[in-house]
Amino acid sequence: MTLSHRIALDPTAKQRRYFAQAAGCARFVWNWALDAWNSEYKAGGKPSGMKLRKTFNTIKYQQYPWMRNVHRDCHAQPFANLQKAFVGFFKKIGKHPRFHAKGQHDSFYVANDKLCLSHDGWAVRLPLIGQIRMREQLRFKGRIMGATVSRTADRWFIAIQVEVENPERARTGNGIAGADWGLKNALTITREVDGQTTIEEVQAPKPLKSALRKLRRMQRSVSRRIKGGENRRKLNRKVARVHAHVAAIRSDFWHRVTSKLCRENQAVGIEDLNVAGMLKNRRLSRAIVDVGCHEFKRQMDYKSKLYSTHLFLADQWYPSSKTCSRCGAVKKVLGLGDRVFCCDQCGHVQDRDVNASQNLCHAAKDSLYPRLEGNSRLRRERAVSGLDEAGTKPCSLLSTS
Repeated sequence: MTLSHRIALDPTAKQRRYFAQAAGCARFVWNWALDAWNSEYKAGGKPSGMKLRKTFNTIKYQQYPWMRNVHRDCHAQPFANLQKAFVGFFKKIGKHPRFHAKGQHDSFYVANDKLCLSHDGWAVRLPLIGQIRMREQLRFKGRIMGATVSRTADRWFIAIQVEVENPERARTGNGIAGADWGLKNALTITREVDGQTTIEEVQAPKPLKSALRKLRRMQRSVSRRIKGGENRRKLNRKVARVHAHVAAIRSDFWHRVTSKLCRENQAVGIEDLNVAGMLKNRRLSRAIVDVGCHEFKRQMDYKSKLYSTHLFLADQWYPSSKTCSRCGAVKKVLGLGDRVFCCDQCGHVQDRDVNASQNLCHAAKDSLYPRLEGNSRLRRERAVSGLDEAGTKPCSLLSTS
């Protein structure tokens, strides 16, 4: 299993200039390759990253001599990244690759044979620029597969990929949990341990909401500055630092929550939400982005493997909120404004998010310990529709033979 550790760097002014130049070189090569790919594809050809790389290598130093100032890994890896992006696009698991803009997602790649760590582990040596101090030591032990140097706001980071032989971590509990994502509460967690059920509501920090007033004031100041001026660039760096701080708070919150979920449970049930569709709601899009449900799913995906936790991922059509957690009946209509679930069959009344988390907990338990065919608690065809009055419960059929 390959794990990545992202570490902040303390480069000198000269090293910062090289980082910016290398990131610009990688961006230029990506845009060149994407333009060549689109042109060849429209002409009826079958482009590939390897073919474009061979073509580019024959002309790069003649037409772009400034590329000699950076290491060749910076203008070789974008072709492999473009090939991978188009493979994902044609398999309909990603979007069409886009051209990269200057100053956005600046990064470049360094191969594993071109970098090495210092003896004390507090520095890394990169080609052409030498040793760079790191803010912390590498967390994982194993074979280094490569590294990516990237910029967030005005800070530079290095993400080192390490192939770990035994990445599994010990769990501290064997509970079964269901986590329902929401806006009022970031997560509503139902957890079963030894027959005891507990319900926990986790509040999101919502860092964007807290920083919104400051961002509006700073961005108004940016709009008053002359385009291309030094004062405008200074203010833009300050705005970028605020956005980076907001993202760091959100990421830290989800790291704490997901680590606790995977460490204390042997099975966790979550939903695979259609985030792109949810963001089309103009009244809720900012709140959805501020909570960051995609980050929750991404971290649960790899941390469940680290802790050997069974992850039940319900599809986006799974009726977790419309299903009664007591009898299994599925409610036909349940609007976003209905915060209380009331079953039409058995009369069960419960908070909407708590009911959804209990259904996800039952589904995770059923997926971990499969029952007999037709005996799953949340099968849609098992909805109780033959009850004559609210409050009655179904009973098993008796055989007299």
